Amino acid sequence: MFFVFGPSGQMYRGGSEKLSQVAPVRRVQRPQALRAGRVDVPAPGAEAAPGHAPASIHLRAQDAMAAYAQTVQGPQEARRPLTRVRDVMTAGALTVSPDARAEHAWQQLAQHGIAQAPVVDTQGQVVGLLLRADLAPPDLLPQPGAVGDAVRRARRPVAEVMVSPVPTVSQDAELRRVASVLLDTGLPGLPVTDAAGVLSGFISRTDILRAVAADPPLDLWS
Repeated sequence: MFFVFGPSGQMYRGGSEKLSQVAPVRRVQRPQALRAGRVDVPAPGAEAAPGHAPASIHLRAQDAMAAYAQTVQGPQEARRPLTRVRDVMTAGALTVSPDARAEHAWQQLAQHGIAQAPVVDTQGQVVGLLLRADLAPPDLLPQPGAVGDAVRRARRPVAEVMVSPVPTVSQDAELRRVASVLLDTGLPGLPVTDAAGVLSGFISRTDILRAVAADPPLDLWS
């Protein structure tokens, strides 16, 4: 079951096949990677110190060894296919208020290392989805003489930046339906709510991809 919520409440309830027709949900651009730090990349032609392999090689080797160890140990529980949102979603989620200032919301998302968060009103209902990429798109970063405009943008309320109305999904919805909605809307994930719009978690593209690579297996077509 899918829903659409905005500041005025529920706007749609039903299957995913009519979601794009009923909901005036704008298709968002794919978020661009915004890195808080930098990764040191060796200059062209530079060589590692004698007897020392690059740190990146050591990290990859450690990851590979850990993955191999997991495959040797095997699953600890009986395998079962993952078919529903509840199987892969992240229970609970960081939320922001529609009245919060954009700069404060940015700090919250950066502090928790996430790129999006459901926007929840004082009644605890989802009214939108905030994308970190929409808070400071690369083409709107301060240029010489534009500091004043950047400050005004930072002081905007989240309500002016969030994606709204926003589709949400119930815990018992099929994962393949969610994948279709994410492709259609361009959103990085969906809030998981009940019919009243009360948040219970979040399902993202990362959650689905993690399920593809994890054990027990993801089964989109059962």
